[in-house]
Amino acid sequence: MTVNAHIPAPACALPGAPSPFKATGRTLRWGVVATGGIAAKVTADLALLEDSTLHAVSSRDAGRAQAFARRHGFERSYHDDDGVPGYQHLVNDPAVDIVYVAAPHGQHFEIARSALAGGKHVLCEKAFTVNAHEAEALIKLARTKGVFLMEAMWTRFLPSVNRVWEIIRSGEIGDVKWVHADLGFPAPADPSSRLWDPVAGGGALLDLTVYPLTWAIGALGMPSSATAIGALNDDGVDVQNAIGLTFPSGAQAQLTSSLVSACPSVAVISGTKGWIRSGSPLHSPRELTVQQVHGQTRTERFELAGAGYTYELRETTRCIQSGLLESPTMPLEDSLNVMRVLDGVRAQLGIRYANDVR
Repeated sequence: MTVNAHIPAPACALPGAPSPFKATGRTLRWGVVATGGIAAKVTADLALLEDSTLHAVSSRDAGRAQAFARRHGFERSYHDDDGVPGYQHLVNDPAVDIVYVAAPHGQHFEIARSALAGGKHVLCEKAFTVNAHEAEALIKLARTKGVFLMEAMWTRFLPSVNRVWEIIRSGEIGDVKWVHADLGFPAPADPSSRLWDPVAGGGALLDLTVYPLTWAIGALGMPSSATAIGALNDDGVDVQNAIGLTFPSGAQAQLTSSLVSACPSVAVISGTKGWIRSGSPLHSPRELTVQQVHGQTRTERFELAGAGYTYELRETTRCIQSGLLESPTMPLEDSLNVMRVLDGVRAQLGIRYANDVR
């Protein structure tokens, strides 16, 4: 993807398209790795798809795995046992078709690599990995094994966000010249939380900045350069950052993310004829405001199917049913390029992760 016009909207997000819950082919048997908050949210939406089966879940702890399985209706649960990680037991289950990786960022590479090596399709939570080296290795392995791999950047699949790209392609706001996007909230400084754990890949960059970056890339393509400023705590975790991007067209973007301050959490895309502003939060907006320079302001509102994860889950399912190895809406090259941008930002801010030594 090099320009916004090349971003295809998934069929389930188009006006008049069938419900994302409706089956599009053979039923897939899912294995979910981890039992945290995002795993619970995505699993609840996954259960709504007609062509999905909740087959297995894994956790390090047997009690958590079993409780999650009972709560969501999984057929099996796995946990760490005899030195073998729970996720490896799940990968070894021949009934699992696809593995959804919902563990903290620092564990994505290890778990996804195991699943891909075992011949399983993989949907891996954002941020895809903690660095571009890991992303490149996963992509190479997936292609070698001939299995599907996608980063779970759910925002790209939402009807409201795909409507933004549609408005831009129509020319209604002219040529896009500037994007501003921010996301932040004051998170309690809890060393046990993945947000503040440097080993888990904690910090604003991997957890939050990926969302503002999604808006900039969607509107302008991949940047040609990035400059960054930010603040790190005593553990080396980035608590706040501000990133300036430039693009081959000459357009610019300013992105901010924070774990210590409340932000409007909106995106504004400005063109030569007008602008589009997202509702808050920008990662899952329910409305858009469109203003032309010499026209009236209008607001478009949207409803979500489930909690909003159904769209990426439908795309994942449809691609696998169709024999595709990656999604045209969330191509692997985009995930790799995003990690390259974030690597460049980290180098400027002095952020290092344990996985960087790989």
